Amino acid sequence: MSDSESSISKSRSYEEMGEYWDRHDAGEVWGRLESADFEVDIKSERRYYPIEKLLSQKLDQMAATQGVSPETLINLWVQEKVGKSES
Repeated sequence: MSDSESSISKSRSYEEMGEYWDRHDAGEVWGRLESADFEVDIKSERRYYPIEKLLSQKLDQMAATQGVSPETLINLWVQEKVGKSES
């Protein structure tokens, strides 16, 4: 954070700012907020596929062993398989 104060909380550090927003709500200062324009480019979507219960349990164990979520592990496997089939 720079040496200047935060515009809403008048905080001089991230810690002070966090303490301010722990006690306040954006609704209290809504009229003082500046509008912001931004675009969101979503590049993924969620799809659900049924999977056998025992297979799902094994997947959970394998993912935990590798320190990733089951969703991440499945995505890595599918990317690997799709990449091989495109070669």
